Amino acid sequence: MEAHPKTMKAAVLVRQKEPLAIERIEIPQTLDVGQVLVKVHFSGICGSQLGEIDGVKGEDRFLPHLLGHEGSGEVIATGPGIRHVQPGNKVVLHWRPGLGIESQPPTYRLGDQTINAGWVTTFNEYAVVSENRMTAIPDGSDMDVAALFGCAVTTGFGVVVNNARVKIGESVVVFGAGGVGLSLVQAAAMVSAYPVIAVDLYDEKLKMARQMGASHGINARKSDAAAAIREILGEAPLDVFIDNTGDPGVIATGYALTSARGRTILVGVPKKGNDITIPSLPLHFGKELSGSHGGEAVPHEDIPRYQRLYAGGRLKLKELITHTFDIDHINEAIKGMRDGTISGRCLIKL
Repeated sequence: MEAHPKTMKAAVLVRQKEPLAIERIEIPQTLDVGQVLVKVHFSGICGSQLGEIDGVKGEDRFLPHLLGHEGSGEVIATGPGIRHVQPGNKVVLHWRPGLGIESQPPTYRLGDQTINAGWVTTFNEYAVVSENRMTAIPDGSDMDVAALFGCAVTTGFGVVVNNARVKIGESVVVFGAGGVGLSLVQAAAMVSAYPVIAVDLYDEKLKMARQMGASHGINARKSDAAAAIREILGEAPLDVFIDNTGDPGVIATGYALTSARGRTILVGVPKKGNDITIPSLPLHFGKELSGSHGGEAVPHEDIPRYQRLYAGGRLKLKELITHTFDIDHINEAIKGMRDGTISGRCLIKL
C-alpha cells in the first residue's frame, strides 16, 4: 500500500476570472473523523468549475481553494469512524452525499498560506475526501469511465428519471450538449422518449448527441432554435425542456415552448443577477418549472445500477470521453471547453 504522501501537485483557484495556478502543496498528515485520503486517478471538468472560476454565484469567500467534484481513485488511508471504504478500494468521487460520515473539510498548506477545500476536490493528485463523497466500485472498473459517475452520468440520468419523470414516447429537448447534456440525451433515448432534440452552438457536439441517441440536432448559432423545434414537433406538444446553459433567454424560450402540462428543468445555473421573467399563471394549471440539484442522484444506489448497464454494453461512456490532459495543461482543457473545441467530457489524468 502506498505511503501517506507529504506533498502533491494541484490546480488552485487563486483569483476569480484568472487561470488556475499549478502548485505543489502540503497534504494533511493526520486524518480527522470521516476523512479519507485518496490517490486521484482521473478527474472530470464540469461546467460548475467554469462557473466557480468565473464567479457566476458572486464573490468567493474561500479563495484560494481547490476545485473538482467528479473523479475516480484509490483509497490510501482512512480516518476514525470510516465504515464504507478501506485502503485499497477503488472509488468514485462525487459531490452528491452518499453513505458514511460527512467530515470537516480539509485544509492544505502552501508555505505559510492556507489552501481551502470542500468535502471533495479532484484537480489534485491526492485528496482528503469526506467518506460520504465517495462510493466503492469493483477492482476491475475502468477508472476513466468511473470518473463520469461522479457527476455527468448520475446528473444526466437523474434529471431525466427524477426531475423530468420522462415517460415512453414523450418529447424532450436538451439545450446544451456538453458532458452532462450528452448524458441527458442518452438517458432520454434509453427511456424511449421521442423525439429527442439536442440543441447546441457547435456541430461536433450535435454529431456526438446523435451518436448518444438524439433523433434531431439543431445548431442555435445557425438557425432559430425555437422555430426549428416547433417544425420538428409539428402539432405535437413539447413535454420536457432541459436547459444546461443557465441563460435566462433560453430558459424563457423553453418554458414558452412546453405544453400546458410540460416540464422545464433547469440544470445550468444563471449568473448572479441574471433573473428570469416568466408568466406564472400556467404554473397553477399543471405547467412545471423546476431546478435540479444533480438530478437528485443517490450515489450509492445509482452508481452500481449504471455500472451494470455499462458492463452490459447498454451505456456509451467511453465515447463520451473525447480529450485527456495532464494537470499541467488543465488551463488548456478549460479553454477548450469554453471555445467549443472539446466536444464531450474532458478528463484530467493525475
